[in-house]
Amino acid sequence: ALVRDLISLSRIEAEKYDPPQTPVDFALIVVETVEQLRDGQERGGNIALDITADMPAVIGDAGQLRQLASNIITNAMKYGRDGTPVSVTLTPSRSGAMLNLTVTDQGDGIAPEHLPRLTERFYRVDSGRSRSVGGTGLGLSLVKHIVDRHRGHLEIRSTVGTGTAVSVLLPVA
Repeated sequence: ALVRDLISLSRIEAEKYDPPQTPVDFALIVVETVEQLRDGQERGGNIALDITADMPAVIGDAGQLRQLASNIITNAMKYGRDGTPVSVTLTPSRSGAMLNLTVTDQGDGIAPEHLPRLTERFYRVDSGRSRSVGGTGLGLSLVKHIVDRHRGHLEIRSTVGTGTAVSVLLPVA
């Protein structure tokens, strides 16, 4: 997994000045990702999906957008408390120029001093807990690079004791 993630990160970095040009049905990617995680993950039944009907396409790289959706949702499943919902919503922005994917968990949350470093390679808030739930420490770094390549915006909000929300804005086609 570490080698795969490092190769993915290298590819994304190499393409960062070459923005994608292809219209992609991001809503379909999110639905397929959720279905795959519901079938293959222990907490899959905790995912609550809410997608606004008739979402426009985004300009993007379908493979990278699948990886983005999978990383964000999987993180919420790992770090949210067992039995609590993982909320996945996809809506248009107020202006309609972007799509907003927000994934929210009900977990321990992240202290404010850690938030700016979450997208750094290999950064772990709690290395002991991270080892127990697995992962390479590259998931959010990959997400950040994918968002940047797609000329989008990433925001991570968290409240200790309540949970975390990760939002990604991507330009529509």
